[in-house]
Amino acid sequence: MALDTVVRDILEKAKCEADSLIAEAEKERDAILKECEESIAKRKRVQEKQFEDLTRRLARQEISSAELEAKKIVLKAKKEILDRAFGEALREIYGMDRENRARIYHKIIERAKTIVSRPRIICPKGDAALIEKSVANVAIIETDMEPGLIIESEDGLIRLDFRFRTMLEEIWEKEMKKISTILFG
Repeated sequence: MALDTVVRDILEKAKCEADSLIAEAEKERDAILKECEESIAKRKRVQEKQFEDLTRRLARQEISSAELEAKKIVLKAKKEILDRAFGEALREIYGMDRENRARIYHKIIERAKTIVSRPRIICPKGDAALIEKSVANVAIIETDMEPGLIIESEDGLIRLDFRFRTMLEEIWEKEMKKISTILFG
């Protein structure tokens, strides 16, 4: 019986040691699992924050892109309106009656005489009669051209462009800010 007791004691001792080792291994396993879960949770929080940041950044980019596209559309529409207004102003000028055209030609010639003493006047076909009343002893040349006048010196070195389109373009460029304010507020 003594052998049975020794064997039993050894088995009990071995079982206690095994239970102790198993308990220690389970504690270690639990600690490792807890560490893994914490690591996973931390990574998940980091990834969620990165995802939120990315989502916000993408949303800002989309909004910025949409705002830029909207500005392009508005600018294009404003340009079309300005082009249309310019065209309408030019048509209005081109369509003025002969009396007003003669009056404007007279003012242009008076202004040009301050720069060119003996001007040669180039005008659209059919407008020479409007000019002859304003000047004497001046060469008037009719040609196919837009309404308005071109004034040259006798030697051709000075050439002043007083065509209505040219004058309107100069005024338009100089007054663009005012024109835009009038049209768009």
